[in-house]
Amino acid sequence: MTGDLLMALDTPSLYFRAFYGVPDSVTAPDGSPVNAVRGLLDFIARLVTDRRPTHLVAAMDADWRPDFRVAAISSYKAHRLAPAGGEEVPDTLVPQVAVIEEVLDALGIAHFGVAGFEADDVLGTLATQAPCPVDVVTGDRDLFQLVDDARGVRILYTAAKGVGRHDVMDEKAVAEKYGIPGRAYADFATLRGDPSDGLPGVPGVGDKTAAALITRYGDLPSLLAALDSGDTAMPAGARLKLAAAREYLTVAPVVVQVARDVPLPEYDDRLPGAPRDPERLVELSQRWGLDSPLNRVLTALGHAAAAS
Repeated sequence: MTGDLLMALDTPSLYFRAFYGVPDSVTAPDGSPVNAVRGLLDFIARLVTDRRPTHLVAAMDADWRPDFRVAAISSYKAHRLAPAGGEEVPDTLVPQVAVIEEVLDALGIAHFGVAGFEADDVLGTLATQAPCPVDVVTGDRDLFQLVDDARGVRILYTAAKGVGRHDVMDEKAVAEKYGIPGRAYADFATLRGDPSDGLPGVPGVGDKTAAALITRYGDLPSLLAALDSGDTAMPAGARLKLAAAREYLTVAPVVVQVARDVPLPEYDDRLPGAPRDPERLVELSQRWGLDSPLNRVLTALGHAAAAS
């Protein structure tokens, strides 16, 4: 598949960004908010125009807080739980997700989640199994763990500068930003923790100490082996902190590391040069007032497909 490129979208990350970045005054003819829908479509149009992928997949969250991660660390995303259960999501965003999926389906853009897994896990599996280079588009730095220069897996990171001026993260960029081996982000994040996901990390170990430990020992299993063997080269303070957090360090990788072997459904990720269901797309466009963003997406898809 020389010359091919898979663009894999962290769709929840992008539609949340669109929801908060596009005014809620952007509505359908009946007054329903469509800011997340329109914003996501504009993101797709921009990304396809700039990157010209030959294949495109929009990963979805079938389970935003999988049981296997909660079983390992009960605090995982606990702060995002709604009082009635489920993820706390703005009321005006929830119905837009269904519209997004309908529009993607009518366009012919592959989109799916997998029961029991997050979109991150779908992306990890796509990046691992793809027979061509992969650009993963996300605002979630957890996915830096997927960078792989040998396989051509990069992260187009949107959180810092936005979709139009995203950072391209490869192994060199990760190493420069965090002072760690380029493919060691998951182990680094395990030590440091991530309050936004309810991951405590090792108390007293911040970015610099985590980076120094991972750089010295290479990865978390080697670090733990050195701890258990009583390696005298390990600083005494770090040894005490790691020993106190040994139980956490045993289970944290289950939570931090994205799955790479999710059972993906059958799908066609070829970039659609024309809509799969033109009539349905017209209906959706009229119902939700999406003429302009859909025209931009269709133009971008058509040009990219013609160039591939």
